[in-house]
Amino acid sequence: MLFSSNFFILYFLPIFFLVFFASPAKLKNYVALLGSVIFYAWGAPKFIFILTGSTLADFFIAQFIAKSETRQRRLWLGLGIFLNVSLLCYFKYANFFVRNMDHILVHFKHAPIHWAEVALPIGISFFTFHKLSYLIDVYRKADKPLQKISDYFLYIMLFPQLIAGPIIRFHEISNQIANRHLVKDKIDDMLAGLLRFIIGLAKKVLIANVIGQEADFVFGTGIHDLTTINCWIGILAYTFQIYFDFSGYSDMAIGLGRMMGFVFPENFNNPYISQNITEFWRRWHISLSNWMRDYLYIPLGGNRVSKSRTFFNLWVVFLISGLWHGAAWNFIIWGVYHGTLLIMDRLFFLKLMSKAGKIIRTPLTFILIMIGWVFFRSPNLRYALGFLKRMFVFSGKEMPFLSSHLLTLMLLATLFCFVWSNKKLQSLQMQLYQPGNTVFGILVKSSFAIGAFWLCVLELSASGFNPFIYFRF
Repeated sequence: MLFSSNFFILYFLPIFFLVFFASPAKLKNYVALLGSVIFYAWGAPKFIFILTGSTLADFFIAQFIAKSETRQRRLWLGLGIFLNVSLLCYFKYANFFVRNMDHILVHFKHAPIHWAEVALPIGISFFTFHKLSYLIDVYRKADKPLQKISDYFLYIMLFPQLIAGPIIRFHEISNQIANRHLVKDKIDDMLAGLLRFIIGLAKKVLIANVIGQEADFVFGTGIHDLTTINCWIGILAYTFQIYFDFSGYSDMAIGLGRMMGFVFPENFNNPYISQNITEFWRRWHISLSNWMRDYLYIPLGGNRVSKSRTFFNLWVVFLISGLWHGAAWNFIIWGVYHGTLLIMDRLFFLKLMSKAGKIIRTPLTFILIMIGWVFFRSPNLRYALGFLKRMFVFSGKEMPFLSSHLLTLMLLATLFCFVWSNKKLQSLQMQLYQPGNTVFGILVKSSFAIGAFWLCVLELSASGFNPFIYFRF
């Protein structure tokens, strides 16, 4: 079940919130958990048992961690990490491993492995990171383990962030779950959450989906049939698609959480106005960056070790980040690419570009990001390399046709991505997510929300193109 589907927004969501708001405070966690189980089981009924079984094991392992002595605590933590990483590796990477082994075996004239393809559970990367966060936070004594098993299930399965993030570390939300009975429904939170949800829905349905069709068309075309202009338009379209799609989903998750009384961390902060790759990763998928920093980069030594070891740590973190995004060589190369750019930033690039103005740094960083997205979007590594070659050989003279609708959206996407580089406008941005303090402000934003909502419903009804690009995550 997708947030950007008519079934979700016209049936599931109204029924869920009708029951949720009608329930007394002490039952709201149970209602939220039941709704989350239905939400996940609706789209992935076969995998609900894997999710619940592994979550049950984590709950008891965390209890043992909290009650054990130092050596036993490490053993229990190791067991919990092993179980969760093993599940992730099996479901997400087994097919990738077998395919690569087959290539090696065939090369040496051996028979390939007979293997039944393993289906990928939706959202496994996201809920695995939540589960690891819980175990590690309990081990570090950053927070106490939840005493009610239903509360822990809610942390893992809470449907706004279950299949597409943001990644919420346990210590960021533990008190909100455990003290849910003390939270009162506030009309301001409901309105602000609803507005945030609709803004995210509009970003996904009215911008990302439409622009994404152009990206799919270009990346579905054979390399030899592409011109240089086609390639640049295609990767520009995907650059906008993935941002408005992913940030739109994050907006919807944050909005739904706020309507339920939860405060989720922000996940994006105008990443395309970044003036270097280091800044980009402070602005893009913030929850993933923070998770990698706290649970991987710092334990590896972070920047408290020698310079060469620090660079190695960065490279390893982004290698794993690329593999986390997808079981394919192009994702691994994407991670290595960004890790290398971050190392170059620290070695010389930040100093070199400090002499240039923002008008040079921002476009150059944007182009480097776009080059990275080629690996991310391409179906395989060979296609990505061919696509990059076409981007820079300046082949073909035929101008592609862009409809006035698509061209308008591309221009609007450009405006929405870069207008916030103005600091005066940045201070106004978060106000867009608030319902307003005056009658006029409330009326204007309510009218916008209603209009945008029905445009989304009409677009979803008329168009069959509504991709879920995080399925492989």
